[in-house]
Amino acid sequence: MSKQGTLFNEEHLRLSATIMRAVANNVRIKILAFIDTEGETPVSPIYQSLGLEQSMTSAHLKILRNAGIVKTHRDGRQVVYSIDYEKLNKVKEAISILAS
Repeated sequence: MSKQGTLFNEEHLRLSATIMRAVANNVRIKILAFIDTEGETPVSPIYQSLGLEQSMTSAHLKILRNAGIVKTHRDGRQVVYSIDYEKLNKVKEAISILAS
């Protein structure tokens, strides 16, 4: 059997699977939508606007951060969250290849 060119990048597919598992939760989808709308934001506006507990919000943000979907930086005592759009674009590309 002859080997043909690979249609996908295995690393991108692994990253895509990790991210898809991380966003497969309604609360995390709402958190991402909030950050996407508001831009860089600390945790308090997220849990206050979505009516969540601070600890639950932080736990969900940790999952998103570990998956590489959100980035953080410190602003004084606060941790500020933003979406890593570059990483999400890689996922989009990997999924597009599989869907074609």
